[in-house]
Amino acid sequence: MTRFDAETPTERRKLFADAVTAHRTRGSAFLTIEAAPPESPAFDPDGDDEDEEEEPQPWLQFAEKTFNLDTTDEELDRLKSLVDEFPEFRIDELESPEAAEGTNARVTARSDANRLADFADRVFREVYEREEDYKAWVVAV
Repeated sequence: MTRFDAETPTERRKLFADAVTAHRTRGSAFLTIEAAPPESPAFDPDGDDEDEEEEPQPWLQFAEKTFNLDTTDEELDRLKSLVDEFPEFRIDELESPEAAEGTNARVTARSDANRLADFADRVFREVYEREEDYKAWVVAV
């Protein structure tokens, strides 16, 4: 892979599909995608911007055939609706530790790189409610 960020739906889906392919080819442990904060074109995935607020940004990990993500209760409801549109996907595990505010969800996703990329983009758009032109970064492959 030579690029690691994208801002349009077509570019993001291509980036995510390329990241899934690179992850599978390399046999890496996982790949991680992060969304830039809303209204923040100068997002630094390394966290070097001292002026940036400390609010955690949405992320999505993929390993083997499983997506992993953290959600609030409202986001979890939206995730369940989204997964219903992908018959080859299913929520396998939900974990809500008492010390955490939210739920970690694991979604089994047996599909090709393009379908996985479409799902990943829709997670950010529909579950995390990002604008159509949100910027995403592949921060680990």
